[in-house]
Amino acid sequence: MDSSKAEQAVPPQVALNDEDLLALLGYKQEFKRDFSRLELFGLSFSIIGVVQSIAIVLLFSLPYGGLVGMFSSPKYRRLMSWLIGYVNTAVYIAGMAGADWGIATQIMAAANIGSDGQFVATNAQVYGVFCALLVSHAIMGSLATKVIARLQYFYVFLNIAVFLVVIITLPAATPKELHNSASFAFGHFENTSGWTNGYAFIMSFLAPAWTVGGFDTSVHISEEARNAPRAVPFAMLSSTILSCILGWILTIVLAFYIGNDLNSVIGNPIGQPMATILFNSVGKQGTLAIWIFIILTSWMGAMDYLIAGSRQLFAFSRDQGFPLSGLLYNINPMTKTPVRAVIFLAFMALLLGLLSFAGPLAISAVFTMSIVCQYIGFATPIIARWVGGQKFTPGPFNLGLMSAPVAFVASMYMIFMIVVFMFPAIPDPTSHSMNYTVVILGGTLMLSLGYYFFPKYGGRNWFTGPVETIRDLDPSNDEKLKHSSSLEAMET
Repeated sequence: MDSSKAEQAVPPQVALNDEDLLALLGYKQEFKRDFSRLELFGLSFSIIGVVQSIAIVLLFSLPYGGLVGMFSSPKYRRLMSWLIGYVNTAVYIAGMAGADWGIATQIMAAANIGSDGQFVATNAQVYGVFCALLVSHAIMGSLATKVIARLQYFYVFLNIAVFLVVIITLPAATPKELHNSASFAFGHFENTSGWTNGYAFIMSFLAPAWTVGGFDTSVHISEEARNAPRAVPFAMLSSTILSCILGWILTIVLAFYIGNDLNSVIGNPIGQPMATILFNSVGKQGTLAIWIFIILTSWMGAMDYLIAGSRQLFAFSRDQGFPLSGLLYNINPMTKTPVRAVIFLAFMALLLGLLSFAGPLAISAVFTMSIVCQYIGFATPIIARWVGGQKFTPGPFNLGLMSAPVAFVASMYMIFMIVVFMFPAIPDPTSHSMNYTVVILGGTLMLSLGYYFFPKYGGRNWFTGPVETIRDLDPSNDEKLKHSSSLEAMET
């Protein structure tokens, strides 16, 4: 959405409810606003999911040392909106695929532990579980907004409970021989990746980048949130800050009680370093008891991620940016949710999961791709806000004097990590070990650009960016817009 519309239409002192503010942006109210501020926080916090997110990507990081509100110039605004719309869609397809693939491997790790190591899943079996998970999430993601919102209270409780259980259990139950000294926990560096130590250290950022990701998810639920201008930034900041603190604490605890033989943790037949750490500390039964709840919280976070992604896809289809926009721009009359967008996103994630058959390292591309696409989507509007030459009017929440330095540091970090995450997991890659992120992302950008510039039928011939839908709902909305414009004129 183009925030300049709201800036031009309503004076600062005029208070509007959520529906009126949405009308000033040119959109009719189509979702039910059933998310409270706390429930929106719960959705963001569940998606970040400290314990389960670290558990999912620990295997990929240990070897390395342990909406389209654009402020760009009018000349490029439509093209940038188009590209970011496709990149954001790719974010949620890759993120959903990565989340459910991680859960599938967690389930197989539980089966391995329960069978005393007798069961070792094949890639086809993992993919089968992965598909079943996507189906379950598509069903849950299609529920009514009110049901989804109320579930967030339970999700927040369970996430914090699992965190407390892990950080209390490990110090209490881990055998003395697996305790590490402070010098080992904070200073030991062990690189088994094949890359140089400096680069391996940078590659290890995948774990925190994946864990504390999805900052924008609450934005895509804004049309279902009450008092969205304040609830959305509250959810983004509070969930991110809390998750960073909890993740930092959990990482320290793991470092103290992982033992000093990292190769045995990485190469254990269980296949999940976090499960191996728990198994070494609390044994088979204790690990299964904790691991079941880690799987459950992972499943809940993936469900919320699909919900946020479906809203992003719905919004982009509303702006007619997607080839199937006519099909995907639809609200189910019973649940009042975008069921078609939910199903489409899950199906595309299912197809992306086929990448696992290209080799054991190929599937890691879905994790790196989700981060790379996120960072492209985040960095572009931040940079455009400062160099696009457009007037920017802060909303009810802003960083004030800190806006510029925060924007600079964030942009530089994201640009650097975008380049880093394009590199393969190991040196001298083959077709089975290369990083397919560059292939999928490059393909997405090339296809979207080709579609945009295609002669006669391409997007540049008809795509206008955010589409106004408010006039289609009720002629009285014209009076709202006229009234707001009159207020602005009086203020001027």
